[in-house]
Amino acid sequence: MTLSSGLIAAVALAYMAIMFAIAFYGDRRRAPLPPRMRAWVYSLSLAVYCTSWTFFGAVGQAAEQLWAFLPIYLGPVLLLVMAPWVLQKMILISKQENITSIADFIAARYGKSQSLAVVVALICLVGVLPYIALQLKGIVLGVNLLIGAGADTTGTRAQDTALIVSLVLALFTIVFGTRNLDATEHHRGMVLAIAFESLVKLFAFLAVGAFVTYGLYDGFGDLFSQAMLAPRLEEYWKETVNWPSMVVQTGVAMMAIICLPRQFHVTVVENIDPQDLRLAKWVFPAYLILAALFVIPIALGGKMMLPSSVLPDSYVISLPMAEAHPALAVLAFIGALRRPPAW
Repeated sequence: MTLSSGLIAAVALAYMAIMFAIAFYGDRRRAPLPPRMRAWVYSLSLAVYCTSWTFFGAVGQAAEQLWAFLPIYLGPVLLLVMAPWVLQKMILISKQENITSIADFIAARYGKSQSLAVVVALICLVGVLPYIALQLKGIVLGVNLLIGAGADTTGTRAQDTALIVSLVLALFTIVFGTRNLDATEHHRGMVLAIAFESLVKLFAFLAVGAFVTYGLYDGFGDLFSQAMLAPRLEEYWKETVNWPSMVVQTGVAMMAIICLPRQFHVTVVENIDPQDLRLAKWVFPAYLILAALFVIPIALGGKMMLPSSVLPDSYVISLPMAEAHPALAVLAFIGALRRPPAW
């Protein structure tokens, strides 16, 4: 089963229009959000950590080795639950010094060295390019799957899709992120849009996970028991966990929640009240736990039900498409759409 490219474009544009409307409403709203609602919006906006490729790649990693995906979720959870004071101190220092980027923050700790700020900014620029490339790759992957072009299709169609997506993302950033000269001004509309996007992403992934676990199988127990007995998964269960690598990757993920430019911007720069972190330190870990809940079931379901030629990263969309549930596949595609914030 395939879908027309026109339908996919219409759905994607409709979703982006909703995002624009939410961001516009947040920018134009005169009265600030009530403190409780503001804290929830801030907490959900931290899920900007989960990119388009996280949506696809976590399942792909689990399909290669059962627990390989875990560090990317475990690192932030450990930091926020066990050491939230790290972020609290970063927020307080940044507000005192009017810091607007990770480069400014690091330079401020060393006598506000401009040369150090430039070096850090260049490192961030080089480091963020692969993330943007993976964002676009994930979106193009989703389009190719829905139109039946194949996950690894390249050429004019893929280039056109990537170009259009890049232009839309750039427009969003200009309109709701960089149009203000005051870099210390909060972008309330952008943060509200990210919070909404985070809910859509989580709902989409949970919907696919529930469909696989309870629609294609009779719950977690049935899925795992069939997976343990499946002949084609015999070698898969023999894969051992590389614990040193897991520990290192978990440490890197803990640093990512602090040092990634987009994460620093949303967590620190866009924080209006440091007290909001009291709710965020529980909401964001809970979000990540829910996002990780169905990673393994989707990976196992894909390995058992789809041909070995199907790219594991595509299981989130390929499984609904294979079972003639195009609406669910489109929902998964919308969930995988990720608009990076302006930083």
